[in-house]
Amino acid sequence: MALTQAPFSTPTIYFGYGSNLWLHQMSLRCPTSTYLGVARLSHYTWLINDRGYANVVKNAPDSESYSDQVYGLVYSLLLEDEKRLDRNEGVPDAYTRELVTCELWPSDTHSKVNTSSPPAETRSMLVYIDQNRTTPDQPKDEYVYRMNQGIRDAVERGVPEEYVRDVMRKFIPQKDE
Repeated sequence: MALTQAPFSTPTIYFGYGSNLWLHQMSLRCPTSTYLGVARLSHYTWLINDRGYANVVKNAPDSESYSDQVYGLVYSLLLEDEKRLDRNEGVPDAYTRELVTCELWPSDTHSKVNTSSPPAETRSMLVYIDQNRTTPDQPKDEYVYRMNQGIRDAVERGVPEEYVRDVMRKFIPQKDE
């Protein structure tokens, strides 16, 4: 479901799955954002699209492998940060704002959550999706560094290493800093 640019009076819960996994980048892009935990979006595939950036593509509902789910980090955004993120994500030309249902493992700290246990809750979250560019491709060179920083932060917070290996590393080569 596409979202309009209506003002929000309460914080927006945002699911980041690309370079916004990198906590430092999020702190620069959205200075008042708050990290909330790890989430899983089912029935979507994570890929790098033909623009060279991460995207998620809807799958058939009977899919059950790591490639048919997307893990990400969840943030609370105030309106000003949400507007900044819209600009960074290129709304409406590159990405559209969508509401999706995700399973959440909350964390009030930066400690690791256990995603092998059942999620604590299911809730609607803002996600940015490029509906027009859904063909798998190679990442932009500048994007690889940011993704590796984000992957490091995500694994440290509980995103499964198997997911990173089986899904993300198909597109993002592991590089030393």
